[in-house]
Amino acid sequence: MRADAFLAAAEALPMRDLRAIVPAGGIVVVAPHPDDESLGCGGLIAEACARAVPVRLVVVSDGVGSHPNSASHPPGRLRALREAETLAAADALGLPAGSVTFLRLPDRFVPASGPGAEAAVACIAEAARACGAGALFVTWAHDPHCDHAASAALARQAQALLGDVSLYAYPVWGWTLPPETEVGAAPRGARLGVARHLPAKAAAIAAHRSQTTDLIADDPAGFRLEPAMLARFARAHEIFLEVVP
Repeated sequence: MRADAFLAAAEALPMRDLRAIVPAGGIVVVAPHPDDESLGCGGLIAEACARAVPVRLVVVSDGVGSHPNSASHPPGRLRALREAETLAAADALGLPAGSVTFLRLPDRFVPASGPGAEAAVACIAEAARACGAGALFVTWAHDPHCDHAASAALARQAQALLGDVSLYAYPVWGWTLPPETEVGAAPRGARLGVARHLPAKAAAIAAHRSQTTDLIADDPAGFRLEPAMLARFARAHEIFLEVVP
């Protein structure tokens, strides 16, 4: 199926309650970079926290690839900043710092196999067991970013270890795919209404100041989320695609 048709069909998936998507247990959100959790799953996290559903957030990469040429924010300082931003975002969504794990794998070089990947898979599985997870949520395997694809592979491997745990994907950069890109069969899954959580989600996204403002101004090649991309994630629903094992 072409990406344009797939994403249009995803926009028409049925609206479902959180407990229709995850009937029992907690949830684990796997974010390739600090900020992906707020963009793709901010409403999901806020809804789960509001309903006392256990949540764990696993941030896979260290995020230092966003401003590789900054003198004011060398890798160590940038990593600390992005982790602090993530904790502020989590707090805005109702998620305590103790529920967030940073794996600190290298941004732009997250492995999908080998010892580093195996350790990451074990950490994701541990987070799932810690909250009695009924489902994992990770970026869509067709997102055109190597770390997003690798994180999807890590979550699939963790699901295989866990047994009866569902896996859902949330598109982030998938919305930018060329329309003719082939992405497989028609989507299955659901949309979650998050209208009541939009202020919290907006606050969470805004907490990632290094990604949404000119906070780091000394790297001409530095990354910044564009207004059109931010608008994409300011809507009253979030999309979760069922991943078949």
